[in-house]
Amino acid sequence: MRRDDRDEPFDDLFREIERMMNDMMKGANVEFDSSATTVENGFGADTHVDIHDTDDEIRVVADLPGVEKKNIELECDGKTLTISARSDHREYDERVSLPRRVNEHTASATYNNGVLEVVFEPAEQSSGISLE
Repeated sequence: MRRDDRDEPFDDLFREIERMMNDMMKGANVEFDSSATTVENGFGADTHVDIHDTDDEIRVVADLPGVEKKNIELECDGKTLTISARSDHREYDERVSLPRRVNEHTASATYNNGVLEVVFEPAEQSSGISLE
């Protein structure tokens, strides 16, 4: 790694960062195979997941470009939403931790133009258990 356009005040900082990166990469067996572009796990930079938590609902919005609706599977256990999707060239498997417990039986999902939206109602508060 080399940085030629350094500003004088940051020269030592950049040099130290370069040293650390080079030390990290020593002995690393990193290979790039340009022929292995047909199938990837995960959608990488194309995928983005947002979670919106309001008093009334938890909304998960995920970008899944190039995926057909029939190739999307959703599962929820009340705390985690699992999104599995595949296209001709990629596979995607994401576990999204929800900010609070949801009632997975009230979930509704829509998929339009590569954008998945899943809406949950929050779960009722747990009831206390009396100890006798």
